[in-house]
Amino acid sequence: MDKKTIVQAGLSVAALALASLSISSGYISSVVSWMAIATLLASSLRFVTLIGELNFATAAFVGLGAYGAGVMLTIFEWPFIACLLFSGVVAAVVGFGFGYVTLKTKGPYFLLIGFAFTEVVRLVYTKIDIIGSNSGMVGIFPPSYLEPYYSSFAIAVSGLLIIALYVIEKSHLGKAFTGIRDNDQVVLAVGINVHLTKVICLTIGAFTSGIAGGLTAFVNNVISPGDFSYLLSTFALAYLKVGGEERPMGPILGAVLLVFLSSISLLFGGADHIFYGTAIIVSVLILPKGLIGLIEQIQLRFKRDHN
Repeated sequence: MDKKTIVQAGLSVAALALASLSISSGYISSVVSWMAIATLLASSLRFVTLIGELNFATAAFVGLGAYGAGVMLTIFEWPFIACLLFSGVVAAVVGFGFGYVTLKTKGPYFLLIGFAFTEVVRLVYTKIDIIGSNSGMVGIFPPSYLEPYYSSFAIAVSGLLIIALYVIEKSHLGKAFTGIRDNDQVVLAVGINVHLTKVICLTIGAFTSGIAGGLTAFVNNVISPGDFSYLLSTFALAYLKVGGEERPMGPILGAVLLVFLSSISLLFGGADHIFYGTAIIVSVLILPKGLIGLIEQIQLRFKRDHN
């Protein structure tokens, strides 16, 4: 494991969090928070691809985290940090159960199950009056002392969790994940429980998605079932494909770019979805390996020209 890379990543997160303290505009602060949350969401989706699966249940875990944090704060009046931790724990617990049952399937079957699970969970929210049913939950505010600096907090939490995902990816457990993706029979032959290992990977991804949901609830202050449909997983997939899935930096670049374009597209009124969709299509067609692939090609060409 490259400790130098981890230290540099940590310093970068700290620098970004400190830089965001200078933001005075409330809207810009919200956009920065959404960028941070989107990077965590996309990184969580990428993490599960280490076992070769596309987890469309990501949106369900984000929703569980958001509603978990909202319930603990507004109904049980838990402290802010406890609510945020609970958002990850509740998503991880459900993720473990979901993964244990469903990860005996692979590929498109697992993807479709995740899609169906997301929509079922969303419909369940609409039937529970205590969480506002279709109207959603309101009044999910961070502490008053943190509210002016919430974008910095979101950057710090998202950055640290992304670094944690990178550390796991580079560990022996991470190598087991990628081994399962490449050839699960070889991994099974050396005595590793393939099914349980895949469930662990999904559970870790669910935990980080749940934290992303908790952060989302506190930045938006209002949540509703429609916020956590399969489209959320589609956006996360777009961040991943545009940025590039071969490197941990890919989903970060893709999320920052597309959230920025999404905020710009609001200027076009009703055409914002067209603008956003066009940006995704063009990026994927022109950059099959994403932005990170383009950067690596430029770096390689630069080295060749100067050798």
